[in-house]
Amino acid sequence: MRIALLEDDADQAVLLEHWLTEAGHKCTHFNESKPFIRALGRESFDLLILDWMIPEMSGLEVLKWVRSNLDWPVMVLFITQKEDEKHIVSALEAGADDYMTKPVKRLEMAARVHALGRRAGMSNDEQEIIEFEPYRIDVSNHAVTVTGEPIKLTQKEYELIVFLFKNIGRVVSRSHLLESVWGTNPDINTRTIDTHMSRIRGKLKIAPENGWRLNSIYQHGYRLEKLAQAATAIDG
Repeated sequence: MRIALLEDDADQAVLLEHWLTEAGHKCTHFNESKPFIRALGRESFDLLILDWMIPEMSGLEVLKWVRSNLDWPVMVLFITQKEDEKHIVSALEAGADDYMTKPVKRLEMAARVHALGRRAGMSNDEQEIIEFEPYRIDVSNHAVTVTGEPIKLTQKEYELIVFLFKNIGRVVSRSHLLESVWGTNPDINTRTIDTHMSRIRGKLKIAPENGWRLNSIYQHGYRLEKLAQAATAIDG
């Protein structure tokens, strides 16, 4: 998963970042609230890990900002030294999906991060079938159909489609897409993403009149969404 960590204790941050990286995640660390919030305006993450005790804006204030301002869903794991019930309840009521108390334990963190990833559909445990009418993705056979008709795709088009359908409704940044689909290949640029998105729109017939929309979000990335009030029939 792509994780943003907000932690102002340098030693603690190095430790958590090491644990998360060793577990196969990509972790970006922030030691102040304002740069963290600015980053959320241009990047997308699968999970946010917030420490409560942060200067300027507390982790709780950042959490409230996230839930009030981000229009894409993201899991939040809250870390606190405050063990009394009222503080934990306030964090959960503000929108935290889970919490841990310090000192953080490595195996517990790994288990909680994995559980949150599974809840968000980001687990590495592959679903055999991803299905959203009229689309069906057979993961084991790398096959995509639209109203039962097979669609011819390149490998990268297929991987991009799987990633988008696992993130329906979320804005995903271009750098997030590059990392997840193309890895860290320095020869790949954002124009490549735009070209592939255009091809996917055409091949899957993604359009409002068909009940779906794949939007380019200015200076950020893309969002695939199913429209609530639209016809879902796709002409052959």
